[in-house]
This record gives sequence, structure tokens and C-alpha cells, in this order.
Amino acid sequence: MRISSRFSIAVHMLSLIHVRTDLLTSEQIADSVNTNPVIIRQISRLLKKSGLLDVKRGSGGAFLLRDAADISLYDIYKAVEVVEEGELFHTHDNPNPSCWVGANINQVLELILLKAQTAMEQILQEISIKEITELIVQRKNASNASAEA
Repeated sequence: MRISSRFSIAVHMLSLIHVRTDLLTSEQIADSVNTNPVIIRQISRLLKKSGLLDVKRGSGGAFLLRDAADISLYDIYKAVEVVEEGELFHTHDNPNPSCWVGANINQVLELILLKAQTAMEQILQEISIKEITELIVQRKNASNASAEA
């Protein structure tokens, strides 16, 4: 199981846009993310479509459409189309129906895995971009303090 990197890139993008006071171009954001500006523009379109981000054409830059405290990680997760509803985990397609374990394994696993996805999504709903950036600032400050010691 692996969630698309679009999610972590989108969180990075929105966090960077939130902490910077100037409007950032896709090239500037790409420099921080360490990826191609085309990837940033693709993800920006998804975030824009979801009402989280807008971009001024040309050298105008990107900005949040909602307060950072009102953008949850779940909003981003849904915006960048990480997975379909209830589709985070996949079971194998062809267990042996003649085996009593094989005949029942997927139904049992699907219930458990759906609960796991629901729990993860609930946690994502509780964390905002504002909280993410506060944690980033705390780590930066702790790193600076230890470097000075």
C-alpha cells in the first residue's frame, strides 16, 4: 500500500504558501519541494479545483483561498485524489474459492481495512495546515537552538 506523493507535495506546497508573505511562483515552490514546476502546476490545478488555492497567471504567484486553520489534511487528501472512497487498501483478486480461508479472507480483510482507512481519514480531518506549519516552525527553532549550543 502506498499513498500517492501528490498528498505530501500538496501539504508541502500549502505549508510553504502559508508561511511566506510573498506570492510564490510554481518555480519557487518547486525549488522548495525539489521537483519539477510542471508537477507543482498539476497539483495546483487539483487544489484550485477544490477551492483551496488560487494562482495569479504569469509571475503573480499562488495564495490560499481559505484560512490555513480551515484547511485540513483531509481536504488536501481528497483534493489531490489520493484514493477513491474505501479504496486505500486492496486485497488480492483471486484467492482460491475452494479453500475455506481463500473463500472468506477478502470479506474479512475488507471490513478491517475500511475501518483503518476511516480512522486515518478522521485523523487527517483533525489536523490543519496551520498546525503543520506550527510544527515545522517548532522543529526549525529547535534545530537552530541546538546548532547554537
